[in-house]
Parts: sequence; structure tokens; C-alpha cells
Amino acid sequence: MPMTTDKRRAFRELHRTGCFVVPNPWDVGSARYLQHLGFKALASTSSGFAWSRACPDRTVTVDMVLAHLRDLCAASDLPVNADFEQGYAHDVGEMAENVRRCVDTGVAGLSIEDASGDTDDPIYPIDEAVTRIRAARAAIDRAGGEVLLTGRAEGFLFGRPDLDDIIRRLRAYAQAGADCLYAPGIRTREQITAVVEAVAPKPVNLLVGGVTDLTVSDIAALGVRRISVGGGLARSAWGGFMRAAQQIASEGTFAAFAQAASGAELNELFGADLARRGRP
Repeated sequence: MPMTTDKRRAFRELHRTGCFVVPNPWDVGSARYLQHLGFKALASTSSGFAWSRACPDRTVTVDMVLAHLRDLCAASDLPVNADFEQGYAHDVGEMAENVRRCVDTGVAGLSIEDASGDTDDPIYPIDEAVTRIRAARAAIDRAGGEVLLTGRAEGFLFGRPDLDDIIRRLRAYAQAGADCLYAPGIRTREQITAVVEAVAPKPVNLLVGGVTDLTVSDIAALGVRRISVGGGLARSAWGGFMRAAQQIASEGTFAAFAQAASGAELNELFGADLARRGRP
């Protein structure tokens, strides 16, 4: 299994040229399956993990998240990027300490967003958000500086779809030390191109969490370096489970099992994985 330093170097190298998809597993099994498919890196999903613990998104504790990240990093040979919300603290010093603890889990990257968690004022003022990115950068640097920091501007997800403000924030986050920039919620070619050009040469992450006519090749042609799917895969899995369970409960039929994965295939996959790792 690669060393943590090797994973971090590989993750940084992925951001230098081209475009790659970083899918979002929500547990160890989904992480290992995604590795099996040949992806080059993984990213956690705060929503997918929360749902696996019967919690709404943005309600799990930092200790729960850190344990989950430690499990993902130990389970996969691939670099893992942490969806670390706003650092799980409003106080900047506490947030920086949480970032340090996140680095200690073995992640190759982590993101800090400017969503405050306050329903009345959901986005931090830009000066405060920049201070938080700067503090996260300093915490990473004190821990060795290898972990890639992504700065996220959340306005499109929280009722403030002002592209000019998003771009102003992303540029400020880049200057404050973010290695990669991310504006979840932008969707059109024009929005994507505007963000990519505004923060160049820094790489941009694009969220594709639902159906779109854009392909990976289309997105790469727009200059995006990294594509994530957020809770999309977790919601897809939940969708299949919910439809099958609801059918049994409401109709007393089992036709939805026709779309189920093969138990033999799963056993073969995870059996080979255990053997490769030298575990009984």
C-alpha cells in the first residue's frame, strides 16, 4: 500500500495537467469498489457519510468525520480528499486545530467552504472567509504542507447565485493559499468557463451531482481539472434501495431486485481485495 506521502504527491500531480474524476464514496466498501474501477483519487462526501449514520447533512460531529476519513484513507491505495465543510468550527483557532487533526488522518487534500451554517446569514463575509482559508493554509503548512487545500465558494448552493461575487471570492481564496478552487452549483458552460479563466492557472473542481448533457470530455475541454460528484453516488445507491424497499412494503412484490448487484460478483471482488492486502 502506498505511503501517505506518496498519495499526497500523486494527488498534487493529478492537478497539474489534464482533467480527472474524483468520485465520492461514503464508506469503505464503496471506496474499494471505486478503486477497483481504476479511478486515480477519491473524495469523501459529507452528505453521503451523514446519511449512512442516519443523520441529515451538516449535522455529524468532527470526531465522527475524522474517524470516517481515517477509515477511508486506510482502506484505499488512492489519495483521499476530505469534504471538510467549514472546518467544523466557527472559531478560527478551533477550525485550524480541526484542519490539523484532518491532516493527521492521512488525507491528501481537504476543502474549506465559506458556508457559515447560519440560516439567517449562510455565507461568511468575504474578509472572514479569507481569514479562514489563510488559517487552514497555515495549519497545513505547520503539518508539513503536502496536503492540497481547496477553497470553496458556496453562494450558488445557499441562495446567492452571484457569479461576480463567487469569482471575487475564489480569487481571494487563491491569494490566501488555496491550491484548488471550487464553486459548487455552477452548471452552464459560460459559468464554468468564467470561473476557470478567472482563477487560472489554479485548478478548478467542478461538481456534477445530477444529470447533465456535459460529458467528462466536454468538461475537460472547458479547462476544468477535477470533477467530483458529491453525494450523487450515495443518492443513487439510496434511490435503488428505497425503490426496492418501498415496493416490498406497498406492493408486496420483489421485481426491483432485478437491478440488484450480484452477490457472487461482490464476494469475488472483495475476496480478491482482501487477498491482495494479505488479510485473512
